[in-house]
Amino acid sequence: MNVKLWTIAPMMIGALALTGCQTADLPKQTSQTINMPTVAVNLDSDGDGVPNKLDQCPNTPENVVVDDKGCPHSLLFGENEFMMEARAYYDENSSEIKSEYYEQLDNAGKKMQDHLDAVMHIEGHISKREDNNANQTLSRYRVEGIKNYMTMTYNIDPDRINTFYYGSERPIATNNAENNWLNQRIYALISNVE
Repeated sequence: MNVKLWTIAPMMIGALALTGCQTADLPKQTSQTINMPTVAVNLDSDGDGVPNKLDQCPNTPENVVVDDKGCPHSLLFGENEFMMEARAYYDENSSEIKSEYYEQLDNAGKKMQDHLDAVMHIEGHISKREDNNANQTLSRYRVEGIKNYMTMTYNIDPDRINTFYYGSERPIATNNAENNWLNQRIYALISNVE
């Protein structure tokens, strides 16, 4: 029995100490108003970087580029407007189109046939390893190969295809053995939006 009292006694003393600390003489207290700074919260529920109050396209999926109104570019086009991209990567010092890229080019060609107001812009690029006096025309060969494919296969008017040739000054990856192929490329943008 002494053991039980010995165990309960410290708990009772602790409870009495807490009770004593919490007593207050209420009539002597004065009321105070605490001014907390107001913080404007710009909620962005879909995480696209545009606050909800300005977001005209709520619930945008992740990793989608949006304009200042929160809308993906694809949603901003009119009824018959479109924009699409095509890419092709090349073996070092080659301008031969690899078979795996024909599907993209075929989709672009069909789209240009369906939309006679569409224009294609093609950029050609080379890697640093390909960059020498003899190879300055390699990006041009790559671009002209794509242009020829579009004109010959899909009968696209050459005036609807704009071409741009670059050297190695616009890499999209480091020019090392592992990533060099990413810079040996063409990029095409097909659109009927001005």
